Amino acid sequence: MRISSLCTFGLMISSAVSAQQKLDPNQREARQIFRELIEINTAYKAGSTTPAAHAIAKRFIDAGFPASDVTIIGPAGDKDSSVVVRMQGTSTALKPILLIAHLDVVEALPADWSLDPFKLTEKDGFFYGRGTSDIKDGATTLAAALLRMKREHVVPKRTLVLALTAGEEGGGGYNAMTWLVANHRDLIDAEYALNVDSGDPLIKNGKRLLRALQTSEKFYQSYSLEVTNKGGHSSLPTPDNAIARLAEAIGKVSRYRFPVHLTETTKTYFERSASLEAGQTAVDMRTIAGNPNDSASAARLSVSPFYNAQLRTTCTPTMIEGGHAPNALPQRARVIVNCRVLPGETIQDVKATLTRVVADDSVKISFVDDGNRAPAPASPLTAAVLGPLEKVTRRLWPGVPVIPQMETGATDGTPLRAAGIPTYGVSGVFLDMDDIRAHGRDERIMVQSFYDGVEYIYQLLREVSGASQVSLYKTGAIDSSGL
Repeated sequence: MRISSLCTFGLMISSAVSAQQKLDPNQREARQIFRELIEINTAYKAGSTTPAAHAIAKRFIDAGFPASDVTIIGPAGDKDSSVVVRMQGTSTALKPILLIAHLDVVEALPADWSLDPFKLTEKDGFFYGRGTSDIKDGATTLAAALLRMKREHVVPKRTLVLALTAGEEGGGGYNAMTWLVANHRDLIDAEYALNVDSGDPLIKNGKRLLRALQTSEKFYQSYSLEVTNKGGHSSLPTPDNAIARLAEAIGKVSRYRFPVHLTETTKTYFERSASLEAGQTAVDMRTIAGNPNDSASAARLSVSPFYNAQLRTTCTPTMIEGGHAPNALPQRARVIVNCRVLPGETIQDVKATLTRVVADDSVKISFVDDGNRAPAPASPLTAAVLGPLEKVTRRLWPGVPVIPQMETGATDGTPLRAAGIPTYGVSGVFLDMDDIRAHGRDERIMVQSFYDGVEYIYQLLREVSGASQVSLYKTGAIDSSGL
């Protein structure tokens, strides 16, 4: 390395150290937790969530939480564990609030990245690493908030239950939230849950745009469309070619649009989002919120894949297979159609619609799985959640609107809602809507957004839990020297 390069490298290290020295004790602790989580590989194939669960558990026990309130748990024999922490409240009459994030991440191949995916790298105003945005930043904000409350002698009225779990990203094993609901409901039972894996506040063109509140999710359901026949020699084609019949069915499904169906969440979403838009789009949003049957507004909004997904159930072909030889008529052709079903609609209704749209008895339509699951209901827009969220948003981010949102993907909120625990997505970390890298190469978040999120979640948890501070804090008798 040349001397000039050494000097440059030394300046970079000095700058990074200087930036860390400017952190207050709460930010410094949050950065330590974040780094620890990022640098534990929790991908299913190459890693495990168990070391991360133990690391979090140790922090809480070292902070003075009773060992009986810190539980590492998972199915016997599975390599991936979760951690559940209870911060006891003063009221036994009020049900707890559940706080959730997942510890697992999707796989990351180091060869695909420009830096080590399992090392927290701070560079040019960003934190890089697998899980920085999905969702170890959120897990950190929750853990840091409870540890700070403990350190500052802040006592919640409602018990707060933190569950950092395994298996949300799939890839094998089990989904820990589904398993906890089925096997240890008492450990996580709550009045409602706050989920930092959704409801992301967004930045556009460098400006804070909105504070989302996720109240519902579409339901993931795939269907198989299959055509079979006797086949034959390709030199003697027949009208009922299995691939040709299937192709016609695929075309019909691709062109079909399900009816517009607005929920309480999506109606409010379009009403409030209209103020962030201009021209015809703003007009169409207000119109569709007042009249979901306005076909012209729906058609214009549906040009956007995002708005289209908010308006209706969607189905699209994603995988196809067929034929067995280049010189033989196909005996079988099959396509997978993946649907995202709105809350309030059923997967059986969607199957009936696909059957009607295809209108071909030679095409067999079936569920890819058993088809016995039901979409989870939307969580109501209650003052108990919306009030504190708007209050903290006004305090920290004046002028940023709170906008309810329906997730078009899926999170661990689904099994909780299905179990009767309303769940609300409330991430505190702003994401640049034009630079979202979750699951991708060089995943990253903005450094300042991370620290803003740490403070936001701390203040939000104090508000929703009805927390008070004991006199020890009021006298200033707090020791942060260990951070």
